[in-house]
Amino acid sequence: MNNFQNNFEYIQKQINQNKIDLVDLCKFYLNRIKNNLNYNIFIEVFEKEALKKAKEIQIKINNNTAGNLAGLFIGLKDNISHKGHKVSASSKILQGYISPYNSTVVERLLKQDAIIIGRLNCDEFAMGSSNENSFYGPSKNPINPIKVPGGSSGGSAAAVSMDLCTMSLGSDTGGSLRQPASFCGVIGFKPTYGTVSRYGLLSYASSFDQIGPISKNIKDIFKVMNYMSGKDPKDSTTSKKNINYEKLKKKKKYKILFSQDFLKYEHLDNEIKKRFLCFLEELKSKGHEIQNIKFKYLDYVLPVYYILTTAEASSNLSRYDGIRYGYRFAESKDIKEVFVKSRSEGFGDEVKRRIMLGTFVLSQEYYEAYYTKAQKTRRMILNEYNKTLKEADFLLTPTTPNVAFGLNEVQDPIKMKFQDIFTVTSNLVGAPSISLPKFKDSNNMPFGLQVMGKSFGDADVLSFSDYLQNNYDFNA
Repeated sequence: MNNFQNNFEYIQKQINQNKIDLVDLCKFYLNRIKNNLNYNIFIEVFEKEALKKAKEIQIKINNNTAGNLAGLFIGLKDNISHKGHKVSASSKILQGYISPYNSTVVERLLKQDAIIIGRLNCDEFAMGSSNENSFYGPSKNPINPIKVPGGSSGGSAAAVSMDLCTMSLGSDTGGSLRQPASFCGVIGFKPTYGTVSRYGLLSYASSFDQIGPISKNIKDIFKVMNYMSGKDPKDSTTSKKNINYEKLKKKKKYKILFSQDFLKYEHLDNEIKKRFLCFLEELKSKGHEIQNIKFKYLDYVLPVYYILTTAEASSNLSRYDGIRYGYRFAESKDIKEVFVKSRSEGFGDEVKRRIMLGTFVLSQEYYEAYYTKAQKTRRMILNEYNKTLKEADFLLTPTTPNVAFGLNEVQDPIKMKFQDIFTVTSNLVGAPSISLPKFKDSNNMPFGLQVMGKSFGDADVLSFSDYLQNNYDFNA
């Protein structure tokens, strides 16, 4: 396709003008996937099903009966359930498991004639920051294949970056949409907790997990969120509060916060820090109010996050026992060996590490010392965050402390966890945040700008992001 732009806004216009046939578009994506198999982005491609759907929806388009998302080709992170298809969270423990139902997000997108083109590689059970923890092997960064795409939604970010689908869905527990988006030069949006149903998402940490989109275009995210979000009786944590995604709001001047506390992180790349501060000056020169604030609980953010998420993981992953479905150690002598061998062989090292940590903090001897204190501190962080943003619009940070690092470069699991230093706050407080592909370093590797907003201020975050995308050089 000549002069093809991989965003839904453009595709929909071309479809309405009869310039794009859906079957041809489907073949375009399928051919790109086939030609880039060495990047290990897709675990499975639904080729026959996608082509069949494209033919059916094209007939609807011709008859003016198509849904509002006709022409949208979506890749699914391998922890989002799709009826009749495998879903494994990129883990050996779920080998061969086929979902008997659709996740709510899939159900809602299919209803509007979006097409699911395949499932995407990720860190096992969404635990990781590099996509190297996958049972299927690591995905590669489309911009530089010797680099990681980030995690855990590495395949989701890489697929959009490489134009293998129009949009992808991932999950974000501590930055898993935003960090890979930053590494791959695309947009990753984490909605407010409770705005998008988690029904059908293979849980890591239930009070942190949130499904969200990855795209190249803010307007695409804005439109899709209109159908993905909303109360779901199948998920009691979804909010009744409706967010108006009908129209992007325009505001002339914004009050923007940043914190030097974030920028004091010792492993923050100096080039990222410098470019971020220069951009704040650029915003200030355009008349926006820029204020440096103290974020006094920053030192507690990562410890609290890893205590609580691993505790929830220990509970959530206890269901994978080798009995009911998935991988089972075949030569067990007794029921105890079935459990022990199936779980020890079925889970990867990082997952086992987090399960053990979570089991430890939930144990009777340490529950009060770690889990209870972490919950209290989470509340303090939430109160501080709400207080900080009460009189302001947004809090800005770099998305990541560095650009994409090399495959097998980071071996220390503790060092890997510090990749989340700027992103986990949004998950702890349940607030919306987004990574925008604002910058490139001297080696032409992208890194993102993170915009954090008020809870249920999702439309405001997207509107501001659209303003930035339209008024500032995003290749600077």
